[in-house]
Amino acid sequence: MENIKKKLIYMDNAATTAVDSRVLEAMLPFFTENYGNASSIYSLGRISKKYIEEARKIVANKLNSLPEEIFFTSGGTESDNWAIKSIAFDKLKSGKNHIITSKIEHHAVLNTMKFLEKHGFKVTYLDVDENGFINLDNLHKKITDKTALVSIMYANNEIGTIQDIPEIGKICHENNVIFHTDAVQAVGHINIDVKKENIDLLSLSAHKFNGPKGVGALYVNKNLKINSFLEGGSQEFNKRAGTENTAGIVGLAKALELSLENLGENNQKLISKQKYFIENLLKIERSRLNGDYEKRLPGNINICFEGIEGESLLLLLDQAGICASSGSACTSGSLDPSHVLLAIGLPHEIAHGSLRLTLSKFNTYEEIDYALQEINKAVTRLRNMSPLWEKIIKEELK
Repeated sequence: MENIKKKLIYMDNAATTAVDSRVLEAMLPFFTENYGNASSIYSLGRISKKYIEEARKIVANKLNSLPEEIFFTSGGTESDNWAIKSIAFDKLKSGKNHIITSKIEHHAVLNTMKFLEKHGFKVTYLDVDENGFINLDNLHKKITDKTALVSIMYANNEIGTIQDIPEIGKICHENNVIFHTDAVQAVGHINIDVKKENIDLLSLSAHKFNGPKGVGALYVNKNLKINSFLEGGSQEFNKRAGTENTAGIVGLAKALELSLENLGENNQKLISKQKYFIENLLKIERSRLNGDYEKRLPGNINICFEGIEGESLLLLLDQAGICASSGSACTSGSLDPSHVLLAIGLPHEIAHGSLRLTLSKFNTYEEIDYALQEINKAVTRLRNMSPLWEKIIKEELK
């Protein structure tokens, strides 16, 4: 146990992942040898163009789409913005100014919705149940003849809940509504078929599945009209101008290939570790698991401990060499409780005591046992200092 303590234990894979050494190896030539601009007509440029198109085919194949339906971007945030804004403003021309989303979306979606509300759009934010699922009947009821788009995330980045995406897409299509899903947390961890699952637009980001940061993709059904996102050159089928990030695109495709190899076997092992971790964490007094126990992302654990502050817990775990989070990495600087935990019905004082641990196939049982030991110690220490915990205990004894 002592030798484990001396090295970093990374349990925040929902925030980002390490680049696979094989991905890095595939990328390196495009920094030093095959560095040509893909828009150039000479051979060095044509090499870059060839590898970009090969990467596009790989991504399309893994999603069961066509290569021309894949657009490379700078990541999930850009893909979300592009998909939602483009469809919204295009449909506004035909009088459709209503959009539906959920209260537990990533801020890349929620803040895009706020932007659209400032421009006259009406946005419905669907409630979720205690496990983070939207109500499908409610979704159906909220669709009107003014509804242009539904955007529901595939799997939640904080509590790991996986939505019934095929059924959501089916409801949308039955009502002539376009369906977008932010699948940033799901791609590379779950097999996704955009055709079978009735998905019209899908966002993904390479750094969530052991690829490089700063590169992502947007799938757009070929029957949809999508407006240009950046004006300039003719890159990405005249839809997204700017010199292509060839190394990043190659890395994204390689990472996606590798992440889906032996996915079933890898996920089975990961889920076993996840359940072992959860069962032992729940032995801590007044702890609760957030999100559905079964329909959740492999490796995702989100748990609340009454009577403590999540930020203080993170600092103590960091001192012990454990990397974790209290929610989305994009809001880690905020002192407010997670909007996701509030949406599933947790009171502020409990939501403040959340801990998110996201495992990868590289985490060992030895690391998990060490983390359990340190979490127990940290929770006990913080509760011994907490007036709130003292109040909870006094009320319990009444």
